[in-house]
Amino acid sequence: MSRITRRQMLRSTALTGITVCATGVVRAHAGEPTPNEKLNIALIGSGGRGAANLGSVRGENIVALCDVDERRAAKTFLQYPNAPKFADFRIMLDKMDREIDAVVVSTPEQVHAPASVTAMRHGKHCYCEKPLTHEIYEARVAAEVATENKLATQMGTQIHAGSNYRRVVELVQSGAIGDVGECHVWINRAEGGGERPTDTPPVPAGLDWDLWLGPAPYRPYHPCYLPRQWNFWWDFGGGNLAAMGCHYFDLPFWALKLRHPTSAETTGPPLHPETTPRWLTIHYEFPKRDDLPPVTLFYCDGGRQPELLKELGLADWRSGVLFVGSKGMLIADYGRRKLLPENKFADLEPPEPFIPNSIGHHREWIEACKTGGPTTCNFDYSGAVTETVLLGNVSYRAGQRIEWDAKNMKATNCPEADKYIRREYREGWTL
Repeated sequence: MSRITRRQMLRSTALTGITVCATGVVRAHAGEPTPNEKLNIALIGSGGRGAANLGSVRGENIVALCDVDERRAAKTFLQYPNAPKFADFRIMLDKMDREIDAVVVSTPEQVHAPASVTAMRHGKHCYCEKPLTHEIYEARVAAEVATENKLATQMGTQIHAGSNYRRVVELVQSGAIGDVGECHVWINRAEGGGERPTDTPPVPAGLDWDLWLGPAPYRPYHPCYLPRQWNFWWDFGGGNLAAMGCHYFDLPFWALKLRHPTSAETTGPPLHPETTPRWLTIHYEFPKRDDLPPVTLFYCDGGRQPELLKELGLADWRSGVLFVGSKGMLIADYGRRKLLPENKFADLEPPEPFIPNSIGHHREWIEACKTGGPTTCNFDYSGAVTETVLLGNVSYRAGQRIEWDAKNMKATNCPEADKYIRREYREGWTL
């Protein structure tokens, strides 16, 4: 069967109650899923975070595994001895185009966009870890390609599926704390810094270093980048902000229906050209949205907290989100929420839930692949979240406030920011 035909049949299964065999034979649905109803999923990044994501999609057909590091992926490779193994996702997608329906991308950040966009250009549904991309331009392209190809997509902000975030969104959107014009996000993470190593140890056996680098500038191999410290080198990651920002920005974006800021101004320690800072503070401005007021969003990390938090005696909330409304405040993290002042809201009846509990973050994506239904962290939504997070780093690296033209992806007052919005790919790599 052709790829288009097979995808159409996958999407129609839930509605028609039929299953199509690999040979093209149609048979009645017997109530239990058959192998032919399952997605054919390929993993791009099979060790580390990829192995964790595998646990949530292993109920589907795992038809191909890709990883540049045989050592990190060894356990996953052993679990699927019959699945073809690849180091280069581009070769995998070319050779197995007819066998793959969807991909899960769990690579280091600099490869998120090339892997996701290449897969989507092949017509594959895509789940990608956060942040969606390394740069703002890449996030916009990923969202556009997903929309153009009508693909099911999901960014790996798994906490979005938790019930606590849903109840917070309902409280805010029902008007429990009135109009919200101010919001604070803080993250208790303080990693980064360091100097580029000068020694050049040999590349370990089983690691394809050139493929690991992907589109990033060439650097000699060094263990200081692996397995997770790549997060704190500008070539490969975006520091604490990029690593955790999407998880926490997700809540105000969802609750306040945010999209793109009009400005971002970042402060931090002196800029290092190679490594990300241990702390940042950012001031974003968001415009009015329909009947919702403009929002000022403040961010800090590196152990810093909003001054307002200390005034409220809530310094034990090490990471979280604080909504400041005209009638009160609401503080939340992954698993907690509290209306403030507590005595004012002691008798408040929470709104009747209007956001259904999730069937699971990965499951939501899998069902969308099969039925054409929606996901709540699709690349259009999560792309805007990612762009905003990354804009904070652009402001920091450019050394000034950014006046942001989101439509054209331009810092209107700072043309030197262009190189941080879209960088040149290394030869041999395209988006």
